[in-house]
Order: sequence, then C-alpha cells, then structure tokens
Amino acid sequence: MPRRLTQTKSGTHQAMKNTSFESRVISWLMQDGWQVFTPVLDNGHQTDILISDGPNYFRIQVKTVEASGDDHIVHNKWEQSNVDVVVFFARNSNWGVITTAFKEAKRPLNFEGHRKFLQSKKEFLKEFHQI
Repeated sequence: MPRRLTQTKSGTHQAMKNTSFESRVISWLMQDGWQVFTPVLDNGHQTDILISDGPNYFRIQVKTVEASGDDHIVHNKWEQSNVDVVVFFARNSNWGVITTAFKEAKRPLNFEGHRKFLQSKKEFLKEFHQI
C-alpha cells in the first residue's frame, strides 16, 4: 500500500484541509444536480464555488473555523463582493453552518437564520435548500 513518507509543511497542510472542505461541498452540490464551477483564482472575488441551475448563478464562499461551540464569532471576509452563500465548517468537529452572505462585520455562528448541519450530504443539502 502507498504510504506518505515525507512531512507536509503546516501552511501547506492547512491549505490542503481547507480545499478538502470545498471539495466536499462541490461533491454534494453536484450529486444534487447543480452545475458546479471553480474559479482558477478567487482572489478579490471571494468566490470558492460558482453554481448554476441553468439560468441562475450563485457564488459560494467556504470557510473553516476552529469553533469550540456554535456561539463562535465569524468575521465578514467577503465585504464588497457578490457572494450569495457562505458555508462555515467547524474543522475541529463534525458540523457546519450555511448562511446567506451578511453585511455586518461579524456574527455568531448560531445567529438566527443560520442553518446548522452535520457534515453529511443529506444534512448539508437539507439545510442548503432552506436558504
């Protein structure tokens, strides 16, 4: 069996973990029938994933946080962009939160209207359809 015998630098490892959460969302949305696009570079547009149902397009930003609970405060990193939906993953747990992009500088993850999900396709899509 293949075994990785080299060390991955911590910054590189974190980027790999963050990308894995984006890939998870991409997979779930594709399985739900969405057309999914990924920008070659999202710098400045804060768009990790672009989805379409044909005539409509929506921009999604995926964020990971070290959250000890769902009262964790998250900061608006997409100000002055056209992001429609933000998906937060608690990378040290098995849950996440979906919300429409908000204008405030910060909010708790358990803000009214945010949709909490367990990290599974079924749970994610159930909450995503409520946005």
